[in-house]
Amino acid sequence: MPAGDSAALEAQRQLALAAAHEKAAVEARATASRYGVASATEQRTARALAPLAAAGHHLLADRRWPGSRRAQVDMVVVGPGGVFVVDTKAWADVTIDRDRILRGQEDVTEDLMALADLAYRTEGELAEIGLAPGEVHAVAVLAGRQGVDERVGPVRVVGERDVLGLVARRGARLSPAQVDRVLARCLDWFGQVGAPAPVSTTLPEPVLPAPRVPDAAPVVVPALVPDDAAGEPLEVPAPRGPAGVAPLHDDEEARRTLLQGLLAAPVEEWMTFLHPAQAKVVRRSYNGPARIRGAAGTGKTVVGLHRAAYLARTREGKVLVTTYIRTLPDVLRQMLTRLAPDVVDRVEFAGVHETAKRILDEAGVRVRIDGKQIAAAWTAAWGKVAGGSIIDTDRHEQDYWHEEVASVIKGRGLTRWDQYADLPRLGRRHRLGLQQRRVVWQLYEAYDAELRDRGVHDFADQIALAEAELRRRPPAERYTAVVVDEAQDLTCVMLRMLHGLVGDATDGLTLVGDGQQTIYPGGFTLAEAGISVAGRGTVLDVNYRNTREILQFASMLVRDDEFADIEGATARGDRPAQVPRTGPKPLYVRCAGEADRQRRMVQRVQEVVAEVGTSFGDVGVLSLSRRGVDDATEALRRAGVPVVNLEQYDGVPVNRVKVGTVKRAKGLEFKQVLVVDPYASWFTDKPDGLDDVDRERREFRLRELYVAMTRARDGLWVASI
Repeated sequence: MPAGDSAALEAQRQLALAAAHEKAAVEARATASRYGVASATEQRTARALAPLAAAGHHLLADRRWPGSRRAQVDMVVVGPGGVFVVDTKAWADVTIDRDRILRGQEDVTEDLMALADLAYRTEGELAEIGLAPGEVHAVAVLAGRQGVDERVGPVRVVGERDVLGLVARRGARLSPAQVDRVLARCLDWFGQVGAPAPVSTTLPEPVLPAPRVPDAAPVVVPALVPDDAAGEPLEVPAPRGPAGVAPLHDDEEARRTLLQGLLAAPVEEWMTFLHPAQAKVVRRSYNGPARIRGAAGTGKTVVGLHRAAYLARTREGKVLVTTYIRTLPDVLRQMLTRLAPDVVDRVEFAGVHETAKRILDEAGVRVRIDGKQIAAAWTAAWGKVAGGSIIDTDRHEQDYWHEEVASVIKGRGLTRWDQYADLPRLGRRHRLGLQQRRVVWQLYEAYDAELRDRGVHDFADQIALAEAELRRRPPAERYTAVVVDEAQDLTCVMLRMLHGLVGDATDGLTLVGDGQQTIYPGGFTLAEAGISVAGRGTVLDVNYRNTREILQFASMLVRDDEFADIEGATARGDRPAQVPRTGPKPLYVRCAGEADRQRRMVQRVQEVVAEVGTSFGDVGVLSLSRRGVDDATEALRRAGVPVVNLEQYDGVPVNRVKVGTVKRAKGLEFKQVLVVDPYASWFTDKPDGLDDVDRERREFRLRELYVAMTRARDGLWVASI
């Protein structure tokens, strides 16, 4: 279609929408006069909100207050922007001072807290159908005011002429089908006046306390029309309007915002709607550290993000979201910006090493990280101690012993030989005798000495120093909560450091992860880290991401895999109880060589983006090695395919194929995934004939492939040589 024709059609569409909006607004204003609202102020609020009907919102006026025989709710708005529980106040001489609201000299904060409590209970009621926390809002409308937009605790306080803009700015967050589901529940929850209240037959789970916000500067609320001294409802002359109804004021900005929200693309469904079990976990209160686990695709990261937002709403202070993957926090921050823009400034995103650096910087502890000097220290230590020794064999490369020192010894915070001599090396298949362990310990001591001689630290030192600093001087309530994504990838000392930020405070530490997706050596137990989650664990068991065909194909790789779970038991991995989605079978191709594989990869990318609803930005090309990433990137660019490396991807939507290692893809998902550098022998070799060294390598390799394949939502393509 020519660009001119497309622009003309879009202009016609907007004009039609605007006309429909105006017609619906007139009808809604006429209906507002028949709502039976008790006072003129409530009637004017109804008229102010009436244009929302054109954007798919439903206005429920004069409903029963759940749990009360007499109290009524002025207005409940249900629509694409969420749920708004609205109460109109004809208050004169209003001052908002920090988290209090004064009517003259009278403190009327408790009146608003009752509204906040109702919104909070409504949120819990709607969690039963999966509406995410943060989509229910308590709104107090000050009659006759304009230019007011403040908060008192969790209640949004706005002027009569500002309430339409408040709702309009939420945009389209719920689809029409979701609005229908929420509306049906709200019609039951906010019953008609005079109808009996529903009786709950289930005991509620413990949930987080009602939201609070930090102190704010005092605000004197201006009045559009002065109230009388008694604070009686305002009497405003009704100008002429359709059907004798006072028309809405001329609020063009709010109308434009409303129309823009109607035209805007909705947010992803997971940002506003969850499985009811997920929504309950987000709101649940734990009296200490807690763990959320589940197989790939069960929505752990989604729940972790929603929980971080919810904790930010319900607690004073900042919430830290952290993970081992350096680039993932930037992606999660972008997700939360869309998911919960109201609290994104109260959630801090940082990798574990970045967090350690901040702790040390604030304490004035100097740490010097120099990659070249670290490598030189290791090489020197190996030459002095390990070269030609009992551990210098063809079966083990130096990388294996570097992992042993970094992850097993330093990662678990060992400082004495006797600690290592008897240590159960969880996650490591290769057994070490006492003589071998002695050489490894000497290698660690030599490496440590070489680092000191060069005046440098490695990354494990950085974590250990930060953990020690927190023990020496506990933080002055820097964070109210810490949410750890991909917790299984952290070392013992990393978890001890993060635990040190919040201790055993209620809802202080939430660990999110899946032991089946462990791709780093150096296993440990939570008991070693001084953390207990006994009685505070939740398992998610519905796979929302993958199709049954993709999950079945990927699960074959790890069906016999056993791993040491961080809670201390040997596990085989969680299996989802439900996988609702189905799709095409994954494609596995055998290639003649690397050139053939690159040619087929480019062809596959071009095929999937030719499908309706799939763009370059929906495709992930994943490799187990950096070399595989470089080769795939070069081949795609030669073919004119736009590419972005996951090392540089920050979560901002971009129409480019995402190319990166499996490690960088953790926590992400794509419509189409291509896995581009396995060898056929990886799928065909049997573990029975392998020694413990090769078996350990095989297990980690297959777990990485499992992680790569389960990033795929709709299609999976695997090419081997």
